Amino acid sequence: MKTIRQGAIVDESACIEDNVEIGYNSVVLSGAEGASVTRIMQGAVVGSNCTIYEGVRIGQQAKVLSGSVVKQSVPSLAIVEGNPANIVGYVNTKFHVEDVRDYPHEVGGIATSLKGVKLFNFPNIPDLRGNLTVGEVEKQIPFVPRRYFIVYGVPTAETRGEHAHVRCHQFLIALSGSINVIADDGANREEFILNRNNLGLYLPAMTWGIQYRYSRDAVLLVFASEFYDPQDYIRDYETFIAMSRAPAA
Repeated sequence: MKTIRQGAIVDESACIEDNVEIGYNSVVLSGAEGASVTRIMQGAVVGSNCTIYEGVRIGQQAKVLSGSVVKQSVPSLAIVEGNPANIVGYVNTKFHVEDVRDYPHEVGGIATSLKGVKLFNFPNIPDLRGNLTVGEVEKQIPFVPRRYFIVYGVPTAETRGEHAHVRCHQFLIALSGSINVIADDGANREEFILNRNNLGLYLPAMTWGIQYRYSRDAVLLVFASEFYDPQDYIRDYETFIAMSRAPAA
């Protein structure tokens, strides 16, 4: 069942799946074939007075807030707003509100509501000559890294990640600035803020990860348990959900 409100105009070539709602006076443009066809996936909601450009894909259960102009595809479960629309949040996501600074420096990390995902509160040692924070591989960082990468200079409106790994484990630390991280284990989603360089977030394999709301000075350090392998990436959220819920072999 689809709900198209009064005054909405939807191009006849657009692909609109079940349980989609398109709000009052919104316009959905679409090309005739191929990549130019606009697709609004199952459970998505488009608010009133929105414009969806041709070729855009609105992912499952995504939400376009009223008055938005969408020129680029929207990931599943993302909430977008503005002209042009940018991601401002994610639906069905619990926000992590505990302050781990109150926790001791647990070697094994601090469990979250997600399967295997943990926060680590590293020591912070102040000194007149300069401050120091330290973590130990295989004690706090629960694997031996085979590579690292650093993400910086990300425009505030941009989103990174949007994938999971079959085998690779990752460990995230914001060296400076602030970054919001979404972690998803296939059953639950939680949002974390990395805003201290002695705070680490461990994402085991088969965890969907998203990073967004980078501050202008944000620098993200990521340790990875595996060498780069493009075959290890799961880039489609629906595929990830299916794999995460499949019976163990």
